[in-house]
Amino acid sequence: MPVPTVVTVAAPVDGVVQIAPCGEIDLDNAYRVRDAVDSVLMQGPAVIRVDLRAVPFIDSVGIGMLVACYYAAAAGGVVFAVDNPTRTVYRQLWVAGLVGLLGSPEPIPDPPREPQGGWSDW
Repeated sequence: MPVPTVVTVAAPVDGVVQIAPCGEIDLDNAYRVRDAVDSVLMQGPAVIRVDLRAVPFIDSVGIGMLVACYYAAAAGGVVFAVDNPTRTVYRQLWVAGLVGLLGSPEPIPDPPREPQGGWSDW
């Protein structure tokens, strides 16, 4: 059973608001991120950055939500971008052709693996 997604919104710094979801973004909870973005848009920031480092998976609904957020922000003259996607999330954004649209984020490196004691660890 997946861990529920929690969305943290940081106080604006120089017109930039950081939104940090934690957990999977999918059909069941993409609205949480969208609600956070909508709430921030009402405050009139210059930039919204969504930090995806704690998002291990995003489905097509989550990807569609990010695109909708991008266009909602652009309609209000707000820059919308994502930062620090995990490799899995980056790959999904790349396959969908959205890396450039969402600010050309670089994926974060995978954490080091613990040795398992098999041939693959040599």
